[in-house]
Amino acid sequence: MPTIAETYRTLHPASERLNAEARGVFPDGVTHDNRFYGPFPIYVDHAQGSRKWDVDGREYVDLVMGHGALLLGHARPEVVTAVQEQAAKGSHYGAASELEVRWGQLVQRLIPAAERVRFTSSGTEATLMAMRLVRAYTGKDTIIKFEQHFHGWHDYASIGAFASAGAQSAAGIPAATAGTVRVLPANDPAVVEQVLATDATIAGMILEPTGASMGVAPVYPEFLRALRDLATRYDVPLIFDEVVTGFRTAPGGAQAKFGVTPDVTTLAKILAGGLPGGAVVGRADIMGMIEHRDGAWNASRRVAHPGTFNANPLSAAAGVAALTLVAAGEDNRRAEAVAQKLRDGFNGVLDRLGVPGCAYGVSAMLHFRLGAPCGALGEGPGCDRIWCHLGAAEVRAGLTATVQEALKLAMLNHGVDLLGRTAIVSSAHTDADIEFTTGAFEAAVLDLVSDGVLPRQ
Repeated sequence: MPTIAETYRTLHPASERLNAEARGVFPDGVTHDNRFYGPFPIYVDHAQGSRKWDVDGREYVDLVMGHGALLLGHARPEVVTAVQEQAAKGSHYGAASELEVRWGQLVQRLIPAAERVRFTSSGTEATLMAMRLVRAYTGKDTIIKFEQHFHGWHDYASIGAFASAGAQSAAGIPAATAGTVRVLPANDPAVVEQVLATDATIAGMILEPTGASMGVAPVYPEFLRALRDLATRYDVPLIFDEVVTGFRTAPGGAQAKFGVTPDVTTLAKILAGGLPGGAVVGRADIMGMIEHRDGAWNASRRVAHPGTFNANPLSAAAGVAALTLVAAGEDNRRAEAVAQKLRDGFNGVLDRLGVPGCAYGVSAMLHFRLGAPCGALGEGPGCDRIWCHLGAAEVRAGLTATVQEALKLAMLNHGVDLLGRTAIVSSAHTDADIEFTTGAFEAAVLDLVSDGVLPRQ
């Protein structure tokens, strides 16, 4: 019987040929780290709704969904029409436009923290700007972030991130930069308070509000409430990185779902309807650090912020169309219902096959533990299939790199594309997609057992 990898090569000859060409163009042959997996990635030709098709003509239920940008599915007609109409009018005016005003007003309507809005071109740019704003506002240098929380790839964000492979990737980051970031464990407010009480250089705190790596290692709502209290008491701005959770966890993001309003929020992905675009939003006084005032202010305190593609008309058009749909609420309700059905289906498969593991997650996302027990429901630490009540290291140990890559390939062999250990759903996914995906998961798990990658209890 062929192995998972052997089957994958047989099914994807055109992707293998393209990857051979790509290796002469790009480092590793890819343009994003998540697209680097063995023996080669698939190359997609087109997508529609919940599905996409590769260059070999194979069809997939897509659970990557533009790395989380596509709550509405691929090529949602309202978004496509908005972009087509705007493209005919122009892609870059080099000037302000009415579209950017309407886009910003929608953000203000949906995100509780958004007293003021500033658009960027990506989530990485947004977190970089957010950190700079709170440093300028407080006149202090040090940012608190949390273990393995991902805030993009700039130098400050990279400290304490990228730990899934067992080591932090700090290559190329100056020691002086690393010294301005303190990395703390999540879900431990006592540790945070001890730092705030003893370190007078803290300018702000930033975290993913549902937890590290899109919620793989969860942060609990009570920790968010504790951070909000500490931020207020110590007068240290709190930043929610809602690049992933914004407009997905709820139309108003995790801050609306859990009732905790930060001082600053970063946004991207769904914000621009699947096109490039990000934003920093927050309190008017902190966002006001960008404002032009008198000459002395401009020279000494103002945070300058150019950006060729900030609020470009194509992204603005897509963003207005997408957020108008999000504001109605139905797409979020549909996506969350799909995610719950998939969690139930995947957990049913693991229970039935006697394979240790579980699926868990908040709202329209789910994550996997495979090959490691999750604990009995309601019996002490473990995964209750919404939250995973384990430490970050223990959570990650629940899906090793070997199992994760084998699962990725096996699911592709059976017609489903996952984002590593995460499945991201959209409102375009149907009951037929749920049934197909659950069947593919069962077949993939059996393949992993057959290859000796997963044990059975």
